[in-house]
Amino acid sequence: MKLITKLKKGLRKAWSPYNLIVKSIVISAFILTGIHAPLQAQETEYTRPSWLFGAAGGANFNFYQGSTHQLNAAFTPPATFHNGQGIGLFIAPLVEFHPADSRWGFMFQAGYDNRKAKFEQVTTPCNCPADLETNLSYVTVEPSLRFAPFKSDFYMYAGPRFAYNLTKSFTYKLGINPSYPDQEPTADVTGDLSDVNSTQISMQVGAGYDIQLSSQFHQTQWVLSPFVSFQPYFGQTPRSIETLNITTVRAGAALKFGHGREIPKPPKVEVIVPAEVVFVEPETQFTINSPKNAPVEGKVTEIFPVRNYVFFDLGSTEIPTRYILLNKNQVKNFREDQIQATAPKNLSGRSDRQMVVYYNILNILGDRMVKNPTATVTLVGSSEKGSKDGREMAESVKDYLVNIFGIEPSRITTEGQTKPDVPSEQPGGTKELVLLREGDRRVSIESSSPALLMEFQTGSDAPLKPVQIADSQEAPAESYVTFENKGAKEAYSSWRLEIRDENGTNQNFGPFTEGKASIPGKAILGTRPSGDYKVKMVGETKSGKIIEKEAPMHIVLWVPPVSTQAMRYSVLYEFNKSKANTTYEKYLTEVVSPDIPSGATVVLQGHTDIIGGEENNLKLSQARADDVKGILENSLAKTSKTNVKFEVTGFGEDEKSAPFENKHPEERFYNRTVIIDIVPQK
Repeated sequence: MKLITKLKKGLRKAWSPYNLIVKSIVISAFILTGIHAPLQAQETEYTRPSWLFGAAGGANFNFYQGSTHQLNAAFTPPATFHNGQGIGLFIAPLVEFHPADSRWGFMFQAGYDNRKAKFEQVTTPCNCPADLETNLSYVTVEPSLRFAPFKSDFYMYAGPRFAYNLTKSFTYKLGINPSYPDQEPTADVTGDLSDVNSTQISMQVGAGYDIQLSSQFHQTQWVLSPFVSFQPYFGQTPRSIETLNITTVRAGAALKFGHGREIPKPPKVEVIVPAEVVFVEPETQFTINSPKNAPVEGKVTEIFPVRNYVFFDLGSTEIPTRYILLNKNQVKNFREDQIQATAPKNLSGRSDRQMVVYYNILNILGDRMVKNPTATVTLVGSSEKGSKDGREMAESVKDYLVNIFGIEPSRITTEGQTKPDVPSEQPGGTKELVLLREGDRRVSIESSSPALLMEFQTGSDAPLKPVQIADSQEAPAESYVTFENKGAKEAYSSWRLEIRDENGTNQNFGPFTEGKASIPGKAILGTRPSGDYKVKMVGETKSGKIIEKEAPMHIVLWVPPVSTQAMRYSVLYEFNKSKANTTYEKYLTEVVSPDIPSGATVVLQGHTDIIGGEENNLKLSQARADDVKGILENSLAKTSKTNVKFEVTGFGEDEKSAPFENKHPEERFYNRTVIIDIVPQK
C-alpha cells in the first residue's frame, strides 16, 4: 500500500520536470508528418514496416525502500535514512522488429537511465532535521520480447535490463535545532556513494500503443508510441552494503520510423470465356457435402436471417470495407434474389459464402426502400466514445443510402447513443471486453414498416426480413458456368457480366470482387434446355476506367436426379442467452412448425461464438438447441403431428463445426444460433 501511495504522489508530479521531452517528440512527429504529406503518391501503396528505428524518452518514477546509513568511508551521518522517491530522466535510441502479420516481435533500446531520489527527512540526536538526496545514473541495455495479443496497435513487452553505473553522488543537508534559531547552519556534505554496484541485472514488463502518423501511401512511415513499464526491485540493489532497493515505473513515448515495401501493381487482366460450355450429368455418383448430422441430399431451400445491424471497426466512423458497397451505375443491376448466385453453394459450412448475403445488408435495405417508397427507417449508432461518434456512424450509413440508392433524406432519421439497446458488454464484466465492445459498436436499423422487417417484429431491435436462398444445391459445382478473371481482385474495384441470348434478351450478374465467379446453368437458362449467348465482361478499375471483353458461349442445362427437397431455417440468440426472444418464438411456432411434414426428421444444431469458456459454451449451445426443440414440439402437438423425429446436437464454439468464422463481430453474432434442417420422409 505504501508503494501505491507513493506511486500516486509521483504521478501527480510526473510531467513537471520532463513533460517537455514527450511534448517535443509529439510536436516533432506532426512536423515530420506535415513535411512528408506532399510526397504522398496516390498510385503506389506500401506495406507496414517490419523494422523500425527511433528514440524513446520519458520519466522514471523511482521508489527507494530499505535503509542507508554509511554514505562512504569518510562520512556517516548520525541518523539512518529509510524510504525515498524521485523522478529521473530516461532517453534511449531504439530498434524494433515485428512483421505486420504476426503477433510477435523484438525490441531493443540502450541509453541513459537516471534513478535519483530524495529520502524522507529524519531527525538527528541533536534534534536537527536532516535530508539526503542521491543521484544514481546508468547506461541501460534493454532487449524485450514484443507481443500484440489482438494483432492490433496495442502491444505488451517484457525482458531483462542490464545497467552499468555512470554516476553515484549524494548531498547531505543538516538543518538547525528549532530550539536554537540563531545557531550557525552546517554546510552541505557532498560526495560519491561508496560500495555502489557497477552493474545490475533486473527485469521489466510494459505496454504501449502504436499511433500510425503516416498512411500506407508513404514509403517512409512514422509511428508515435506512448508506453508505460514496471521495473520491480528484483536485482535493483544499488549498493553492496545495507538494504536499499529501487522499484521504478517508467512512462513516456517513442518516435519511430521505417520503410515499407512497395505493393506490386496488378498486371493487365485478360478475360477468356470458353467458346462452348457444355454441362452434362456426371457419370459418377452424385454426392453433396452436407452439414454434420444432417442427412440432406439434393435440393435445400434456406431461409437466411438478416440481422438489422451494421458493425463498425473500433476507432472508425466509416463503413468497413468488408461490406459490399455499390456505385450508382451498379444499383440498377442489383437484385436481392440473385445474391446467392454469386456465392459458393457448399451448405456444409456457410462461412464458405463469406457472409455474402449479410455483407449486402445495405444494398438489401436500399433496394427494399426503393421498392417501398413509404417505408421509413431510424439509424441508431452506438459508440463507446459517446452519442456524437455514434451519430456520425449512422450518418455514414444514411449518406450511402441517399447518395447511391437515391433515398429521400427525410425518410431516414439518425440518432446516437453510448450503448445499444441490447448490449453484449454487461456491467461488472471483466473478460474479453475487446470482443464484446466490437459487437456493441454498431448502427441498428429500426423501422415500423412491415416490408422491411421479418414476420412478428417486436420493438426497435427486430431483424430485417430474411433472404430466401432457394435450391442451394441443385447442381454439383463442376456443372456451374465458371468465369475466371485472374488478377481482378487487384485490378478492379468490381466487375460484372452482361449475358445476351439469341433473342436479344439481356441478363446481368454481379458485381463480383473475387477473381472467379460460378453461376448455375439454370440461373442463366431458366427452363430452356440449351442456348447460345454473347458474354460481355465489364470491369471497373480502381481509377474509374471501364474495361470490356466479349466472347460467345453455348450452354446445355444439367438435369439433376430426383431427390429430396429439404428446408433450412436459423434462429439467432442474444449473447450468452439460451431462451429465444418473443420474435423468434413466434417465428418457430407460426412459420417453421407449419413447414414440418408428418414423418419428417428435424435436425437441430446449436452453436456459440468464441467468447467465454469452452465448457460453458458447449452447455449453452445444447441449451439453445433444446430450447428450439421444446418450442417446436409444443407447436407440433397442437396440430397432432406426433411422428416427427428430432436429432439435437450442441457444438459449442467448435470452429470446425461453426457456421462462420469469429474474426468479425457480425460472424460472432451469427454463430449464436440454432440451425434447423427439415428433412421430409423419403
